Formats: sequence, C-alpha cells, structure tokens
Amino acid sequence: MPSHKPIRIRGKPAKYPLICAPLVGAEPDALLAEAAAARAARADIVEWRVDYFRDIGSSKGVIETGRAVRRALPAVPLLFTRRSVAEGGQPVTIGEDRIVELYGAVCAEGIADLVDFEMSSSRAGMAAVREAARRQGVGLVCSFHDFERTPPLAELTAQFRRAEQLGGDVAKVSVMARGPEDALTLLAATHQASRELAPALIGVSMGPHGAVSRIAGFAFGSALTFGVAAAGSAPGQMPIGGLRAAIELLRR
Repeated sequence: MPSHKPIRIRGKPAKYPLICAPLVGAEPDALLAEAAAARAARADIVEWRVDYFRDIGSSKGVIETGRAVRRALPAVPLLFTRRSVAEGGQPVTIGEDRIVELYGAVCAEGIADLVDFEMSSSRAGMAAVREAARRQGVGLVCSFHDFERTPPLAELTAQFRRAEQLGGDVAKVSVMARGPEDALTLLAATHQASRELAPALIGVSMGPHGAVSRIAGFAFGSALTFGVAAAGSAPGQMPIGGLRAAIELLRR
C-alpha cells in the first residue's frame, strides 16, 4: 500500500501535501476578510471553524455565509468543522442533534468539499454525518484531538485505525507535544498508519515542540498541514509563506 496518499476532493486526488488556512471569524465580514487573506497567501484549502461563528444557531445564516465564502474562493476547497470544547473548540449555543443537522444541511447545499467530525461523537451522529457526506460526494475527515498531551504510540495508531473503521476518507490525529520526543511519537504513528491503512492521513503535533511535524509531516504520510493566513486555530501554526518555503526546501 502506498505510504503517501493524497486527500481526494470530489473524487480527484489533491496536491500532496495541502496547506490549509483556518477561517475563524465570528461574523460574515470577518470571515470574508480571512478568505481574502487565504487567497492572497495561496492556501490550497481553507477550514471553516464554524464553532467560532456567532450565528451558528441559524442554519440559514451558516448556509448564506458559507455561500459567500465559496464565492470569495471559487477554486479553493472548503473543509467544514465544528470543533467541540472537549477537543479544543469554542462553546456553541446548540446541542449535538442540531450540529448533526447543520452538517447535513452544509453537505446538501454544496458548501463543503470535506467535513471534519470528531470520533468522540455519538455513534448515531457519526453515522448520520457519514451518510450525508456520502450522499453528496463530500469527503469525511474522522478526527481525534488531545490538547493536553501526546498519548503513547499504540494509542495514536489505534486512533488512526478507528477513523478507517468508522468509514473516514481521511484520518486525523492532532495532539499536544510537551517535548521534542512527543513530535517523534506523532510522526512515527503517522508513518506506521500510512503503511497500514487505506485513508489519507493528517498527523499534527501541536505547540512549539511539534512545529517540525507541520513542516516535515508530509515525509511521514501526512497529506495536509495547517498554516496561518489571517488567524490561527491551534498552537504552533505558522505563516503560510514560511511554511510553504520550508516544505519546498525539504522536498528538494
């Protein structure tokens, strides 16, 4: 099995690795300003972190704003994500049932090319989001985050494996590095999973000690890395320009 698998977007393999710019604005105008910054920075893909969005309780507001972002970035794929508080996200005003319904609406309206749904979610919620994504040809990222620590290698590889078992098109594991050895553990888990599993992978070691994973993760099988265009969404993200230059230097 090839160890370096690109993420597929609408059925086609994307560039490897992708550089993703987070969009974290609370209001539509702020999101559109961030989208303009992502376009200027030549981001390969953007992630709309809708847990930051003040009007998340209005499906209509989310859809209208999502359409505006798509018009601002017509050639840039969009990853739609609600990150829970338990996994490093922002508090939201709606419950899990409404979150699942929102994912379904976003898929049905063609807002997203990929959706990220946490593996800690309910089995019924995961099944509903997976079905909504499949129905519309949207890729499913099954994700796990630990903002406190880096679990042992076996636990990390088990999380990658669980994403495949849940039907994820992409398996994402993002953990906090408390020392340089933690970054090595994350990279080793990503490399092992890339050789054993079918889905494309995203492996991230967060914080200053994990910065190497954001630059060199592609060499270990991580198909996407996050970089800052306007604002970051996790510790250790670096500006896209410098990130791209470092990746290209390593690739040469």
